Amino acid sequence: MPTEQTVEQIYYNSLYRHGVDQKRRVQVPAKWLPSEGSVEFTVIVWPKSPVGECLRVLPPKEMAELMATIDAMPNSDPSKTVLKRIIGGESVQVAVDKSGRICLPEEMARKAAIGSEAVLVGLLDRFEIWNPERYEKVKASDAVMATEAFKLME
Repeated sequence: MPTEQTVEQIYYNSLYRHGVDQKRRVQVPAKWLPSEGSVEFTVIVWPKSPVGECLRVLPPKEMAELMATIDAMPNSDPSKTVLKRIIGGESVQVAVDKSGRICLPEEMARKAAIGSEAVLVGLLDRFEIWNPERYEKVKASDAVMATEAFKLME
């Protein structure tokens, strides 16, 4: 009788500040990687912050859910094609190397202003990679909104 394979649950929490080498490789925290096998992440330049862009990094499950959400939109909605074109055309699959690093594509790193240092921020089901100065501004903005946001959890 076949047994059902359990999927390892990874939570992307905490904050890490790492150097970025000359080849634009950044270390992914070991606890954010599967204990066995390899993983490819999808990297997208995320334009939704008023302080500037960051890189949103989606594990395979979250990328599949994003695709399903977009596919569920009515074909008559012009946003569906726009999202497919932008996310499909401007996202990149990156593999984790044997040392636990991912290589940030040059154009994406430039748009997110990531130079020799990056801040990796866990979002529980995915993570973001920020320019340290931009992240400090986002963190300050988040602090202002936190009281209201936590009211939603009651």
